[in-house]
Amino acid sequence: MLAKRIIPCLDVKDGQTVKGVNFQNLQYAGDPVSLAKRYSDEGADELVFLDITATNEGRETMLHLVEEVGKQIFIPFTVGGGIKSIVDIRNILLAGADKVSLNTAAVNNPFLITQAAASFGSQCVVVAIDAKKEEDDWYVYINAGQKKTDIKVREWVKVIEKLGAGEILLTSMDADGTQKGFDIELTKMVSTNSNLPVIASGGAGPVPEHFSEVFEKGAADAALAASIFHYRTLEIKDLKNYLDEKGIAVRK
Repeated sequence: MLAKRIIPCLDVKDGQTVKGVNFQNLQYAGDPVSLAKRYSDEGADELVFLDITATNEGRETMLHLVEEVGKQIFIPFTVGGGIKSIVDIRNILLAGADKVSLNTAAVNNPFLITQAAASFGSQCVVVAIDAKKEEDDWYVYINAGQKKTDIKVREWVKVIEKLGAGEILLTSMDADGTQKGFDIELTKMVSTNSNLPVIASGGAGPVPEHFSEVFEKGAADAALAASIFHYRTLEIKDLKNYLDEKGIAVRK
């Protein structure tokens, strides 16, 4: 059995780590470089860095900050936000990232997924899906959750797999920041409709059971969280010990 991964996330705005609820009311949560180093030292399996306002502000990802973070960590590092082209992807990888996360750009230009996979390998291409439930189904949102599309999540996951994506970063907008637990129904739906590894995101609270549940019931391959790690309401080491005791394979 492949070990489940625990992944802290740095949502970055104006050079600082922030966190909100349902993608709104952002609050300062710390210096991204210092947090990144702490997570690398404390046993996180990977790190995700999202420049959450780059797309809506029409600018490129803050490469200098990506470089600073990359110098401090020794774990796989995924960067997203403001990516529009192969050149952008190359620049981010050269700045120290191991993978890129595509959301708005992938929806607007699905061929970019194929181009990126051909140029850098599928293992470098993470497609982020911001999902929100409308009536009886989930739909893909873009532009940092500001714009709804007509794309159903269950259909999109099949498309991106065929195009060459290597992984899915799935965020439940409904659960985001609530700390009431991951959206198990959504996560399971995506996991069972795709052969790609799925990173579950949105809703993790300082309750280790939230993580065991998303692994066991949601069939997630990894779980991402932000505020509970930023504010140390749940320590990565304690979480991994809990999962290990539950018989869930984790990297110690």
